[in-house]
Amino acid sequence: MAVFRAFRCIRPSSGMEQKIAALPYDVYSRKEAREAVKGRPDTFLRIDRAETAFPEDMDIYDQRVYQKAGELLWSMVKAGKFVEDMEAAYYLYELTMEGRSQTGIVGCASIDDYASGVIKKHENTRAEKEQDRIRHVDACGAQTGPIFLAYRDEEEISRLVEDIRKEPPLFAFVSEDGVGHRGWRISGAAQKEALFKAFEAMEALYIADGHHRAASAAKVGFQRRQAHPGDTKEEPYGYFLSVAFPDSQLKILDYNRVVRDLNGLGREEFLEKIQAHFAVSRLEGQQKPTEKGSFTMFLEDTWYLLKAKPEIQSTDPVKGLDVSILQDYLLGPVLGIQDPKTDTRIDFVGGIRGLSELERRVHTDMKAAFALYPTSIKELFAVADAGLLMPPKSTWFEPKLRSGLFIHAIGKE
Repeated sequence: MAVFRAFRCIRPSSGMEQKIAALPYDVYSRKEAREAVKGRPDTFLRIDRAETAFPEDMDIYDQRVYQKAGELLWSMVKAGKFVEDMEAAYYLYELTMEGRSQTGIVGCASIDDYASGVIKKHENTRAEKEQDRIRHVDACGAQTGPIFLAYRDEEEISRLVEDIRKEPPLFAFVSEDGVGHRGWRISGAAQKEALFKAFEAMEALYIADGHHRAASAAKVGFQRRQAHPGDTKEEPYGYFLSVAFPDSQLKILDYNRVVRDLNGLGREEFLEKIQAHFAVSRLEGQQKPTEKGSFTMFLEDTWYLLKAKPEIQSTDPVKGLDVSILQDYLLGPVLGIQDPKTDTRIDFVGGIRGLSELERRVHTDMKAAFALYPTSIKELFAVADAGLLMPPKSTWFEPKLRSGLFIHAIGKE
C-alpha cells in the first residue's frame, strides 16, 4: 500500500517556467555548471549548484554554499518569480522528446514507505553524495529536485490523466535541448481522492532515477522526527517530492563503457581471450546492439559485434543483465576492472550521446568502447522486486525531469 499525497507546491510564476527550469544538478560537472549559469540569472541551477556564485577555488561542500542556495531560492520567491499554491494539489508533468511523450503525477511519497520497502530501490547510494543533498535540503528548507518514480500501468490513473490533459496547461515550453514540457494542476476533490486511492492500492513504487535525492530526503525526515517527539507523521518533512510515471511510457537508453587500456594485452591477444565467452565478428561500421545479450565494441577504428554465448547467460535478475555479463566475463577477468565504481580505467557514457561519442573517446583518451543493449524497465522491476541491486551505471533515463518547476517546502530547522 503506497502513500502518494497532494502537497502545497511552490512553482514558477506564469511565464517564468522556461527561464527557471534546469536539468538535474548531477548531470553537470563543476565546469559545465559554471558555464550553464552564465547569462541566466533565473536558472534553477544557480540554486542547485550554488558554488557557481563563488570563486572557482571555493569548496563546493562549504556551508556557505548551502546557505547561498537557500538565500537564492527564497529571494526569488520574495521577488515573485515563484508562487505558492494555498491548497494541496497533485500536478501532471508531461515531457515530449523526439515524438514520444510521458506523463507523470507530481506528488509527495512517504519516507515510511521508503524505509519499509514499499518504495523499491535498485541502486546503492554513496554517503558523501547523500550528505551533500541533506545539507542542501536543510539549508533551503525545501526539496527542489523531484525523485523519478515508476509504477505498473493503472487504468484508472490513465483515464484521469487523459481527462486532465484535455484542459489548458499551467505551462508549456520547449527547452534548449528540444524537449517539450507541459504541466497541469489537479485540484478537484474527487480527482485528488481518486488518485490517492489508486496509489494506495499499489503494492509498490519504484525509484527509476534519483536514489541519492530519495535517500537524502528520507534521512532529513527521520532526523527531524527524532528532533520533534510530538511528530504526527503528517508533517511535510515526512514526504518527498516525486513524479510517478506508468512503466509503459518509460524509455531506458543504453549506458555504455569506455576503457583506458587493454590490461597489457595486444589487440590480437585481447580478441582471442574474449572469444572464450563471446562470439566475435567484424562489423562494416558503427552499429548499436539490436538484442539482449549482444554488444558492439569499437577498437582501433574497427567495430565488432560480441554475442554472449548461451552458457554465460542467466535467468538471475542481476547476473542476467547485459551490464553484469559484460562486467563478469570481459571487463573483470580480461581487462582487470574488478570494481567499476572505483577503477579509474573505466568511464561511462550515456546513450543520449550516441556512438560517435564512443569513437571520439577512443580517439582521444581511451582504448576501447562497448555499446550495450538498454536495460528494460521490466528488468529494473525484477531486480527491485527481488530486493537486489543493479551494477553501477545500468540505466540512463531520458528525458530528464527538470528541477525548479515543482518545489516542496518542508520548513527550516
